[in-house]
Amino acid sequence: MRILVVEDEPHLLRSLAKALREEGYAVDTAAAGDDGLFKAESYDYDAIVLDVMLPGMDGWQLLERLRRRKPTPVLMLTARDAPRDRVRGLDTGADDYLVKPFDLSELLARIRALIRRGAGKPWPRIEIRDIVIDVKSRTVTRAGQPVWLTAREYAILEYLAYHRGEVVTRTALYEHLMDESDDTLSNLVDVHVFGIRKKLGADLIATRRGHGYCIEI
Repeated sequence: MRILVVEDEPHLLRSLAKALREEGYAVDTAAAGDDGLFKAESYDYDAIVLDVMLPGMDGWQLLERLRRRKPTPVLMLTARDAPRDRVRGLDTGADDYLVKPFDLSELLARIRALIRRGAGKPWPRIEIRDIVIDVKSRTVTRAGQPVWLTAREYAILEYLAYHRGEVVTRTALYEHLMDESDDTLSNLVDVHVFGIRKKLGADLIATRRGHGYCIEI
């Protein structure tokens, strides 16, 4: 899953990006509102973490303009805890609201919940035959036995599972699983899909030649 973090405080921006990458997310960053809006409109993120107080265009203005074009789930961060500020953020189109300082584990849990709701999967477990994907712990079992996946394999499996029954193109997988710092290789997705099939069964992910991949219903 690919996340955009828009935050003007350098230390917090670096810390959030590092923590999210360690959780297996692809992360893009922006330190100003105009740059954040450009990226938010240019790419299809699975969630956006958006600070309210930004230089130039603030978070409320960014969100208002983004909502004219995209429904991307947005978690707003702010040092303001007044009810009117929370109401303004939610009424502008925010999906969730977190007051600074915050606990990192709570932020990660809220992001997971936003992504699940955005994909129409409110429960933290996805079951496909004898395979269970626990998106809270980011673990996978098959017939009750744990299966170890690399971070990139897990990300591909989770994304395809969220879009079960849909054909997902290689381009969409690249855009959702690799951030602006990644050096992409043309066959990278194919290599990871091969690894998933080897561990979870060759028939789990179907190839639609010329189109992409699909976990069938």
